[in-house]
Amino acid sequence: MAHTDHSGNAGPSGNTGHGGHTGHNGPGIARTVERGTRTLSVAAVDPVPIFREGLHTVIDHTPGLRWAGHAASHHAAIQLCEQARPDVVLLDAAFDPRCHLTTMLTESHPALVVVVLVGPEQRTPLHLATALAAGAHGLLPRAAEPRRLTDGIRRTYVERGHTDPALAPLLDTPGTGPGVGGGPPQTPLSRREYQVLHLIAEGMENSAVAESLFLSVETVRTHVKSILRKMSAHDRTHAVTKAFREGLLVLGPEEPAHPARSTPEQQAREQPPHPQPS
Repeated sequence: MAHTDHSGNAGPSGNTGHGGHTGHNGPGIARTVERGTRTLSVAAVDPVPIFREGLHTVIDHTPGLRWAGHAASHHAAIQLCEQARPDVVLLDAAFDPRCHLTTMLTESHPALVVVVLVGPEQRTPLHLATALAAGAHGLLPRAAEPRRLTDGIRRTYVERGHTDPALAPLLDTPGTGPGVGGGPPQTPLSRREYQVLHLIAEGMENSAVAESLFLSVETVRTHVKSILRKMSAHDRTHAVTKAFREGLLVLGPEEPAHPARSTPEQQAREQPPHPQPS
């Protein structure tokens, strides 16, 4: 599968990864041109299968966009971004009520563009400001028409920031904005601890967690001890209970990440055009 390098290093084909630049003169212009013309891989984090399938269909039928897969849990979302390395992630706002996952993804993958799909219940100045403070790049209505959605995805990627006109007035409300709350939501756990906590919540023992994350059992034990200490929890059950109460964990189906597979035709389309001789 042809994935882009989040580090921005050039791959075998010579094209740069996320956020990388290729120009010798005017790197900013070259970067903007590249971001506006390259095929974007788009993944979704959403617990509703029918909605994910709808997104999949829309993305696959839009020139310049390619489906990179989906995830239906926070742990699977982290795995998806590590394995599929999408350019853009569409994240259901209701599935990340305290924006902890947004923070985790943007901090772990600085070049990743996170677009939050906002439903009616999250359509509040506070939630939108919290999402932006957590690192979200785009805010789009969850019920947007397909063309409006895909245009918003492309614009967010190119400009590294876009709020749909239907949501923008909420950010103009006095007392709201990206700086509200003093900064992004605080996530006390590391990315790996966050994954371990999610697997514990799914009922896994240390050995199963270790196998799932390709870690040693002793390393998992160390992570569990750190989780209990950071969350001031007496035991694993207490830690999971507190995590749900504080919004670190949300209820969702236990489903692994599903990175999409590129067809030969898609791989050919994704190759950058040969530069014209000057």
